[in-house]
Amino acid sequence: MNKFSLLLSVLCLAACTRHINYPTKMAHFSIPFEQNDNQTLTYHEAIACYEKMAAAYPGIFQLSKVGSTDSGEPLHVAVLNTSGEFRPEQIRKSGKQILLINNGIHPGEPEGIDATILLLRDYLEKPAMQKALEHLVLVIIPVYNVDGCLNRGSFSRANQDGPEAYGFRGNARNYDLNRDFLKCDSHNARTFNQIFSTWQPDIFVDNHTSNGADYQYTMTLIATQHNKLEEPLGQFLEKTMLPELYADMKGRKLEMTPYVDSPKETPDSGIVGFCDYGRYSTGYAALWNTIGFMPETHMLKPFKDRVWSTYHFMDVVVNFMSRHLPEIRDARAKAWELTRDKQEFALDYVMDQKKQDMITFKGYAAKYKPSEVSGLPRLWYDRTEPFEKQIPYYNHFIPIETVTKPAAYIIPKAWDNVIERLIINGVDMKQLSAAVEIETETYFIKDFKTRNAWEGHYYHSDVTMEKRSLKRKFSKGDFVIFTNQNANRYLLETLEPNAPDSWFAWNFFEPILMQKEYFSAYVFEDLAAQFLKENPKVKAELDAKRKAEPDFAADAALQLDWVYRKSPWYEPTHRMYPVARVAKSVIGDLPLEK
Repeated sequence: MNKFSLLLSVLCLAACTRHINYPTKMAHFSIPFEQNDNQTLTYHEAIACYEKMAAAYPGIFQLSKVGSTDSGEPLHVAVLNTSGEFRPEQIRKSGKQILLINNGIHPGEPEGIDATILLLRDYLEKPAMQKALEHLVLVIIPVYNVDGCLNRGSFSRANQDGPEAYGFRGNARNYDLNRDFLKCDSHNARTFNQIFSTWQPDIFVDNHTSNGADYQYTMTLIATQHNKLEEPLGQFLEKTMLPELYADMKGRKLEMTPYVDSPKETPDSGIVGFCDYGRYSTGYAALWNTIGFMPETHMLKPFKDRVWSTYHFMDVVVNFMSRHLPEIRDARAKAWELTRDKQEFALDYVMDQKKQDMITFKGYAAKYKPSEVSGLPRLWYDRTEPFEKQIPYYNHFIPIETVTKPAAYIIPKAWDNVIERLIINGVDMKQLSAAVEIETETYFIKDFKTRNAWEGHYYHSDVTMEKRSLKRKFSKGDFVIFTNQNANRYLLETLEPNAPDSWFAWNFFEPILMQKEYFSAYVFEDLAAQFLKENPKVKAELDAKRKAEPDFAADAALQLDWVYRKSPWYEPTHRMYPVARVAKSVIGDLPLEK
């Protein structure tokens, strides 16, 4: 049994009785926020609240420990299902949809931790609110970055208005977990991947707080980039879901705006959408045809307002889902069909600067005055001069890098760091039952740029490759992954080396970049000379290169190295990407374990 199956079995065994007992009212309890609205729960206080709710409503509410975090503390998952079923597979078979809510990924942005408990308490205590949950199950991660939540202080969020004390952005190993969803360096992220693949949510909400400009809104919103979703889902998100969410929040007098990210210093000249790669929560969700949201409350609004805005946004999402269950189901079904069957996949995108929407934006006048620190001009926003005007919103992205999927990938079992991540994401894989030698498409890495020390890696970008037809040997136990499955987007965006969040980009395959053997020049000189005599075509190439490139012609070492790389002494696996692409014509020749 693999790790994914084991996790699913554990979750299934934890299911509560199907007999439902609704208490007339849960024993009253409050959270610190209700006595002092500039307070947020500590980690242990938050978990205690969930334990109390689970004890009071065992028939419809369950709290489980699932996996680990870098802190050594477990990750908790809470489930609210008014029909009393807690097994994910059975829930999906019943036709119920799943909303996954994630809190405390950045514990200095804790609104979601408090708001979710307040919302859950209302759903549990108020039968009228439960009507929206008739065909919907809530799955909640109470605190995702347990490590950072335990690292509590009052000064790390210098630009934020409250609460008085809160957690820290980095986890126990100082990772930003909202850059870790694909590379999975942290135990937190690996556990999250397991949770996500187990529950397969229809909609995902990951609660945050913003930084940046000052404006009138308490709530801003990052949605999964609609152009990056399969078309039925992208159209549904842009044309149906987002307009209703914005309208519903406005109807509750909590008007919100798209996340305020401006290419210029102030947003009054326009804002741009977010191209959420798989390293981010909403980008990871998109790989699995899940619509994701990052609510970003405004850092300069009082903590009280931020908590209640988050509360209402989640409730608005719940009520939207309850009204649109068939449309969400149908859009996802069509999206899955496309994911399994289509041949061409986009790997990278760029903003379409020729296409823009005009939106109403409520801001404050941006002004400049002398800095009391430097004496030089500094930006400030004058709240006595609010404005409302139309500004451009650039939220259309077009593919700039595409790839045709192979019939299958083959990954040597030696690369267990990759295999582990495929398993926890529920990828369907087979293993070779015997050694084989087959024709493949194999990449050789030609060039790339490297960024210094970023999130625990030396990240590679602008990767260029040469694709060669190459006969390769594979061993018994190597993994074969067919690209006719729901995991296709996840596979293409992690296994194609030039994808922005590929495992090559994140240094998983670094050993292939280093030569293991070389030569002593004074010895190889004679071998090289003999090789050129026996290979006149190579000698002609060398002569032409010397003639065309004076610097090359003046450098004996460069010329000797060039000959070495053309010779049989040059190691054939240098810069050879180990993951092979296999054509459909080869599939029948693969001996697979049953």
